[in-house]
Amino acid sequence: MAGKVATKPRSVLIVGVGGQGVIMMSKVLALVCQRHGLQVKQSEVHGMAKRGGGVFSHIRYGETVSSPTIPKGEADVLLAMEWSEGLRWLDFLRRDGGAFIADTKRIVPPFAFRSRKYGSQPIYSPEAPREVMEMVGSGFALDATKIAAELGEPRAANTVLLGVLSTTLEFSADDWREVIAQNVPAKAQEANRLAFEAGRDWADASRASTMEDRLRELPGRDELAAEIAPKSVQFEITGEWCKGCDICVKMCPERCLRLNDEQIAELANPEACTGCRICEWLCPDFAIRVHRVPVLEPVA
Repeated sequence: MAGKVATKPRSVLIVGVGGQGVIMMSKVLALVCQRHGLQVKQSEVHGMAKRGGGVFSHIRYGETVSSPTIPKGEADVLLAMEWSEGLRWLDFLRRDGGAFIADTKRIVPPFAFRSRKYGSQPIYSPEAPREVMEMVGSGFALDATKIAAELGEPRAANTVLLGVLSTTLEFSADDWREVIAQNVPAKAQEANRLAFEAGRDWADASRASTMEDRLRELPGRDELAAEIAPKSVQFEITGEWCKGCDICVKMCPERCLRLNDEQIAELANPEACTGCRICEWLCPDFAIRVHRVPVLEPVA
């Protein structure tokens, strides 16, 4: 709920991987703060963050702010757009009331697999949302990507998380709505409005439930293990979004993609596709979706 704007400096750390919108989220928060005449200082690393690379942004605001960086253990809010990035920065969160907000989406780099065979174990943080939230105690873990996809715009997952974040800070919902509307393309305003409201609604519903119910809804290690079980691959391309940049074709490890006569990416060699998702993560236009469908065991 919005309340009196704090004069004591507050610290928000936003982390994720390239292409998720970390910098956009930081900009929105900074502008919301500035609407109240607060001093805002920001420190970010994104120059080397190609899609899939680590990105982080420190935002500190108040009447007077001396430093743009957040020391370990002093972040009032840690907002993670990718699960392992949230765990990597967990030491920066205050343990006496700091809020942990995380998308449970796991972006496992293809190179994290020692073997390219299906079912191989990735070198990825094994901690499941259920056990981490038990340790943190305060905050939210949600599948923001799924919520955005159900609204018809999976790219708005960052705005879903902004909706959740808005319920933990002291600014009014209208402040957030106006700043978001001013900083997204006109054609994306409605999708982002719906995503923001969905995030706020989810946070309100979560607060109304018990901690036991919240934890029960989160995936454990068994559910995460199922994500890397043998899968068949389904390649989906939104032709209207593809600009024919050729990045996916050149970066595909198995060389199974090509541009067709209309300069639209297509899967030329389905048998060679391992579902590594490099093409999906590197596509600057979000035109590619790779679906890994569980393989049913044959019935004897």
